[in-house]
Amino acid sequence: MTSHSGTTDAVRETGGVTEHEGFDEITILWISEGMSCDGDTVSLTAADQPSLEDLVLGLIPGLPKVNLVNKVLSPSLGGEDFLAPYRAAARGDLAPFILVIEGSIPNQNIIQGDGFWTSFGNDPETGQPKTLNTWIDELAPKAWAVVAAGTCATYGGIHAMAGNPTGCMGLADYLGWEYKSQGGLPVVNVPGCPIQPENFMETLIWVLYHAAGSAPPPPLDHMLRPQWLYGKTVHEGCDRGAYYEQATFAKDYNSPKCLVKTGCWGPVVNCNVPKRGWMAGVGGCPNVGGICIGCTMPGFPDAFMPFMDEPPGGSLSSLAIKPYGAVIRRLRGLTNDMVNHEPRWRHNKRKLTSGYDPHWRS
Repeated sequence: MTSHSGTTDAVRETGGVTEHEGFDEITILWISEGMSCDGDTVSLTAADQPSLEDLVLGLIPGLPKVNLVNKVLSPSLGGEDFLAPYRAAARGDLAPFILVIEGSIPNQNIIQGDGFWTSFGNDPETGQPKTLNTWIDELAPKAWAVVAAGTCATYGGIHAMAGNPTGCMGLADYLGWEYKSQGGLPVVNVPGCPIQPENFMETLIWVLYHAAGSAPPPPLDHMLRPQWLYGKTVHEGCDRGAYYEQATFAKDYNSPKCLVKTGCWGPVVNCNVPKRGWMAGVGGCPNVGGICIGCTMPGFPDAFMPFMDEPPGGSLSSLAIKPYGAVIRRLRGLTNDMVNHEPRWRHNKRKLTSGYDPHWRS
């Protein structure tokens, strides 16, 4: 089967099952005109395992040639040069393509009369702004895969918090959680406020290898997050986790101890940032003294507010662990003292028994 862009997707029937053998070229259409601060695009530029440059220059073995269309790479100051591939994809003249949405999706039906929440270019027939919702309606049914970048796009994020007048939602809420792309994939959610750059690139690379026919679909959890990235909690990868076990809690933000009692939600939040770091393996909120506020979670921010207050259940869990932690601290202190001496075959406590007389003694 030959796509509109001239690439080839070899397909064969085996036992009644259609097998995808891969594309040799694919376009990524990135729209950041959701309700957003563009922070996910900015964060992505920090990726280095692999980097964005490695991807677009074709330096990653086994991937299709990637044509990335993002407004920071616009060939002009805007206008039709930049919008041309989006318009071609909407017409069905550009395939295959991966649609990446950044920012939450507003509810246009809330608006009575004229107006819109957010737009992306103009409608060539009317000259009026073309809403993000219209672009998604046109592109999502034709996309080989759809990826939501950041918590706003995945679950609504800041713009979907209680009291917001836009009626914002995540992409899967808008398209329907049963949505399937042309490649048979649901929406692939990569949450984070903003995305951790390597998390997004790793997910995108997996999707691209799947498009190339050399990898299975990426495994996703019930919230459509990559399982291998979001299957553990912040606490499980946190540098401060052992302090929690020993019931030693920070009382202020200058302490190296566990931050649960100062508002950290790490024990219940699915995120790998403390283990992975933020840029080049460095950083991650609790690693550098910041509490986890749950920015990768579907309930963010409402479920985690007010920030910097002890999380519900924190008092009970920290109280329950205090007697255990006190015993563990004492036992580990005794063991630490024992192993902080040289082996007995060389020394008897602090007295040398080898017959050696140190030259500095008088």
